Amino acid sequence: MALRNNQATARRRLIRIVVYLLPVSLLMTACQQDSKVDAPDARPVRTITIDKKEIAEAVSLTGQIQAENEAALAFRISGRIIERLAGVGDQVEPGQVLAKLDPQDELNQLRSAQARLVAAQGRLREAQNNFARERALIARKYTTKLLFDQAQTAVQTSQSDVEDAKARLQIAEDQVRYTDLKADAAGTIIARAAEKGEVVQAGQMIFRLAREKGWDAVFDVPAQLLRSAPRDPNITIVLIDDPNVTAAGKVRQIDPQADPITRTFRVRVSIIDPPPAMRLGATVVGTMRLPPSQAISIPATALTEIDRQPSVWIVDPSSLTVSMRKVEVTRFDPATVVISQGLDGGELVVTAGVQALHPGQKVRLLGASS
Repeated sequence: MALRNNQATARRRLIRIVVYLLPVSLLMTACQQDSKVDAPDARPVRTITIDKKEIAEAVSLTGQIQAENEAALAFRISGRIIERLAGVGDQVEPGQVLAKLDPQDELNQLRSAQARLVAAQGRLREAQNNFARERALIARKYTTKLLFDQAQTAVQTSQSDVEDAKARLQIAEDQVRYTDLKADAAGTIIARAAEKGEVVQAGQMIFRLAREKGWDAVFDVPAQLLRSAPRDPNITIVLIDDPNVTAAGKVRQIDPQADPITRTFRVRVSIIDPPPAMRLGATVVGTMRLPPSQAISIPATALTEIDRQPSVWIVDPSSLTVSMRKVEVTRFDPATVVISQGLDGGELVVTAGVQALHPGQKVRLLGASS
């Protein structure tokens, strides 16, 4: 019986020893396996050796056709619209009536002003007759100087009343004319803001008129392009939905202040003899050819960013490791990017695989021996 107890005790001790030694053995095995892991392979990338060359590019921007001059047409008095005689898209001529207000109040004021003028003219005739009698009497010394002066003053007062009544009549006539809203120039109605039956206030826009004096192609232009553009460039305007419709343009106006959101400048290009197919609001493309200059051009796929600044990956030819370099972009399109600062020429720039790199990483140039 004692022998069996001793054998059981020995077996339990052996199990404890195995349990304690097993983690140590596994840890040593894992360390040996880790020591055998090879270093990561160099990442394959495509590169290009850059150099400076003379670049003469044509820059294209998308814009919209707008009227050179637009006017907001409004009534000069308040009232209720009883007629609307024009709509969006209508061609109008100078003096054409576009809308009418209810003129009843203004007509009443006109009749009242006419009546006041007639009364003032009657008082003036009466005062003039009295003055004529007093003048004849004073010449014969049949009246006093006081009565003569009073008659003369009455004439002057009556004349002033007539002039005031005439002015009030003119105002009343103007008020009646103001019930008609007329076009001040030939053009096209491009917006409407009120309808028949509405009560509108003086100065409230009723129509927006695009005058036919001239048309502009309007573009939002980056500041870098403005700096590099020639002084008086020739611009070709092309209708985007029909490339066969073209026109020449000249820069007419550049806004002095950038847009606070897009940081671009609004540029208005006057269209010379716009064809009939170029209508107001149409989308166009403006193309300008820049003067040739020495610059560095790289594929657009080479461009990345660091700290929200444009950057590229540079390969060290001796160690085949990469480092990031910040650059300044002059202009770009979907295929190429023109660099103004950050590259001197002769650098080896990564053009494919830029998103999977980190500083100091070893790379393998595709097409070269590893």
